[in-house]
Amino acid sequence: GDGLIVQNILTNEEFEIRLLGIDAPEIKKCPKLKQDERETQSPGALLMQLGFMSFKFMIEQIPPNTNITLLQEPKNIQDKYNRQLAYVVLPDGRILNEMMIENGYAKPYNKFFCSELGNYQKLANKARKNRKGLYKIIKNF
Repeated sequence: GDGLIVQNILTNEEFEIRLLGIDAPEIKKCPKLKQDERETQSPGALLMQLGFMSFKFMIEQIPPNTNITLLQEPKNIQDKYNRQLAYVVLPDGRILNEMMIENGYAKPYNKFFCSELGNYQKLANKARKNRKGLYKIIKNF
């Protein structure tokens, strides 16, 4: 729910994108899932279920073979796993990162600078208050 594999239409090169400024629950067992279990006091199985819900929402917004535009912040090009950090702009101009938070399927992520962090925090608070997306099931993820 917070990453994509994309293909450059000019070079056909495939690479991984991490959606800048957001964090969604994990969909598989990994160290991050263990960390999330500790931080949220929620079982990993539930968090993975939420991760799949987040993934499903994302795929509904951006089905395979959708042409997108990537916007990056100059000082935040890659994360420590060499994934490109970007805002994903859909063909109609909406920003996927923002949609994920606004609809309650991701939360703001502040491990990397993100000029939209303040906006994302407001959107997340509104989604939590209105029990949208994953907040229908859990108070914090």
